[in-house]
Amino acid sequence: MGSIECDDPEAPDPEAVETDPTGRYIRYNDVLGRGAFKTVYRGFDEIDGIEVAWSQIELDCVLQKPQDIERLQSEVHLLKSLKHKNIIKFYNSWVDEKNNNINIITELFTSGSLRQYSKKHKKVDMKAVKGWARQILMGLDYLHSHSPPIIHRDLKCDNIFINGNHGEVRIGDLGLATELLEKRAQTVVGTPAFMAPELYDEDYDELVDVYSFGMCMLEMVTFELPYSECQNPAQIFKKVMDGVRPAALSKVKDPEVKRFIEKCLVAAEERLSAKELLKDPFLQVEIGLCDYPFSCLSLKCDVKNLICIQAL
Repeated sequence: MGSIECDDPEAPDPEAVETDPTGRYIRYNDVLGRGAFKTVYRGFDEIDGIEVAWSQIELDCVLQKPQDIERLQSEVHLLKSLKHKNIIKFYNSWVDEKNNNINIITELFTSGSLRQYSKKHKKVDMKAVKGWARQILMGLDYLHSHSPPIIHRDLKCDNIFINGNHGEVRIGDLGLATELLEKRAQTVVGTPAFMAPELYDEDYDELVDVYSFGMCMLEMVTFELPYSECQNPAQIFKKVMDGVRPAALSKVKDPEVKRFIEKCLVAAEERLSAKELLKDPFLQVEIGLCDYPFSCLSLKCDVKNLICIQAL
């Protein structure tokens, strides 16, 4: 009989193109997404045996001034400190001076971004959309409840990730997040179609994320990018500053859905916080329609307000 050859457990994965400095994570050449200065690859944690997202950011694109390295280190420290069920988990990061990039290892959500997921599954009931909305708002409320508050500043469906098996939603890509060290932040960053007017004015607070959330809701129900009728960022800027709503808003036929989205897009002084929006009647779950009747027996529910706490 011929002998059975076993793979050497110590041999490196032949498909791996890179290993992190600790030897724990390996990177494949499988691209999950690309941005202006970032590429996200599929990676693998050889200790826990799970797939991870391995982001590579070009240092030349983010470090244009000497103080930028301090900002980058501060953001990495911030990412490490965040622990919430609706925020992507951060595992490790390091600077690769030889290849002039910074590498960030985070949790990988198998179904991709909410934009990718929505495009793939266009017949989604409003119950599912409400569930996603609640989870996004809980993540924002967590960020905004810090002292000082943490503002995402680039919330969009591309930066919200979903596990399609369980409908779990998590906010990711916090590379532009900032702690509101002063009363008002003063830096213009983000994606034009999702940016609140006050962000363009460089005088804003955490409520810019609520505005962006409203645009995410609009995309979730219309499957269109806000202001897709515009040809360039300058046109978007003019419409936003003139108070002209995206054309897609007129396509929202359900008055309750439209009203909820509009609450997020009002002027900053009228805009509700993420915590307040979570209490909005539009997002509440009637106990009679609860998905958890046997696991919680309504003991965790606020009967007066018909809110299923477990669903939230």
